[in-house]
Amino acid sequence: MLRLWRATINTRNGLAFAIRSEQAVREELAALVLSLPLAWLIGLTAMRRIELVAAVVLVLVVELLNTAIEKLADRLTTDHDPQIGRVKDMGSAAVGVALVMAGLFWLFALAERMGVI
Repeated sequence: MLRLWRATINTRNGLAFAIRSEQAVREELAALVLSLPLAWLIGLTAMRRIELVAAVVLVLVVELLNTAIEKLADRLTTDHDPQIGRVKDMGSAAVGVALVMAGLFWLFALAERMGVI
């Protein structure tokens, strides 16, 4: 039980730090808050609504991982390092892929709601 409590505290601390230090995390949290009522309006089924919100949560998860990679890389060296630059670019690409995927989920659900598909 103590391990679970400590893990919960670490989670809260990590999320609080990410919110304070990263604009992208704040934006994605705002998108998550907006996605809750929008998913209810757009999703035709309970499962579709859950999928829409989960897609936004996935973007947030990938952004948190990307932020962790960037913070660790910046801690390793302040000098420009091409390999670290590529690692950061890959983390950014992961966020981009997650955003495209989430956008496609939402477009599909919107088309479904409008009866296009």
